Amino acid sequence: MSATNESEIQATAPHGPVEVKKPASDKDEANVETGSIDEPEKGSYSKLSVWLMVLFSGLAIGSDGYNAAVIGNLQLMLKVLYPDALTSDMSSRLSNSFLIGMIIGMLFFGVIVDQLGRKTGAVATTVLLVLGIALSAAANGTSPQGLIWMLVIARGVAGVGAGGEYPVSGAGAAEATDESGAYRKHRGFMFAMLATLSASLGYVWAALVPLLLLLCVSREEGKYEIVWRTAFALGAIPPLGIFWFRIRMAVATAYRNSSMRKQKVPYLLALKRYYRPLIGVASCWFLYNWISIPFGIFSSTIIARSNAGNSLVKNLGWGCLINCFYLPGPFIGGVLSDKIGRRKTMALGFMMQAVLGFVLGGAMKQIQSIFPLFIVLYGIFLTLGEVGPGSTVVLTASECFPTSIRGQMMGFISACSKAGAAVGTQVFTALLNNYASTPEKGDQVAFLVGSAFAVLGALVAFFVIPDVSRNLDDDDAAWKVYLADNGWDAHWGDTETKDPAGVMMNRARD
Repeated sequence: MSATNESEIQATAPHGPVEVKKPASDKDEANVETGSIDEPEKGSYSKLSVWLMVLFSGLAIGSDGYNAAVIGNLQLMLKVLYPDALTSDMSSRLSNSFLIGMIIGMLFFGVIVDQLGRKTGAVATTVLLVLGIALSAAANGTSPQGLIWMLVIARGVAGVGAGGEYPVSGAGAAEATDESGAYRKHRGFMFAMLATLSASLGYVWAALVPLLLLLCVSREEGKYEIVWRTAFALGAIPPLGIFWFRIRMAVATAYRNSSMRKQKVPYLLALKRYYRPLIGVASCWFLYNWISIPFGIFSSTIIARSNAGNSLVKNLGWGCLINCFYLPGPFIGGVLSDKIGRRKTMALGFMMQAVLGFVLGGAMKQIQSIFPLFIVLYGIFLTLGEVGPGSTVVLTASECFPTSIRGQMMGFISACSKAGAAVGTQVFTALLNNYASTPEKGDQVAFLVGSAFAVLGALVAFFVIPDVSRNLDDDDAAWKVYLADNGWDAHWGDTETKDPAGVMMNRARD
């Protein structure tokens, strides 16, 4: 597909133009609208309902960001408390257990949200996340090794719940913002706030909370245990805060009209039609997390190694400052994705990040000798990642697929992304450990390798990911026709789930 601006192709499906607006033939109408043709068209939710759907999805993803990133800062304390138990291998397991749990949750709940509904997935993910957080905060054992192993298991349980949030929140928010053309027009910015800014704020809090708690106990080493347990426990506040809303969440119009609830899924036909966005978005998200997650999680470690004479409080403070550099990225990326399109914004961000990364890697010794300069450039490196793939990849994964398989495709793609994070974290840890005696050399290699992968991400984003219509109904209609043409019989829509009392539908569908 040519690199046409997304705003100019509102009726374009991922594999070429599809005439979705003209009246269907009798054959198409009978096959495509089975089970829903006689039902009255549903109206659209009120502006308040839509914004609440988006807001609480954002809080859920922000909570995931906090719970994913907090371990990087707490490991600095755990290493002091349990130096023999927290070996390099155990440190990697502790970092990766949450990510591996997320991969399982993404794949499992991707199926759940398509087959049983968005609400079922949302409630179940919240319960699992809170359970994992509670187990983490209460972790114990007959020995320090036993305590660390319990932390590994508990973090894995929390990861399953957190991973489920991606298909739940990604699919739910995309469908919520499809309720009106006004929301579609600004969906890029709304998703940047939802998926990227909220996660970035989670990263900031993951550095700030341990720092504040450490100051509250007057930096006494004997009270480090209070700090790390409390920091874990505080991660349960956002999911518990939105639990009541999730029980009462409404069914979005797109899912109500175009889901394939409790039915067999035509995976081979889906792969045949959507292989290009599947490969493109999965690859870009893998590469983005390969770069972003390790650099974010280990920011405090990098600061500690490059300025080893400072205290733990100062190292955490520097780490918090670095994480604040994530915050401008979503604002810039959100605006760009609505103006120039998702894939162009993604490619631009990847390429700018690569250029700066090569500069940092090439002149690491000279830059680290001016410590404030290193902090600023490192922070801008993280910002550029959020401008490009950070602001667009979740939205792209949501828009490129029809409603009936959106959760499953989103789950698979996001699982690939976390596989990238797990691999990147493992490689990053090995690099830092391999250059323990010359930390600036390890940082230099890490930036050079990360930048090379950013170049690859830019190429994949620009040449593989297609431009698609911003109206979810367009691809839903094209998908229904495609299945009918290939002899697949489906019953479309969710006629079972009832919206809770008080949900307002006060606007005509546009």
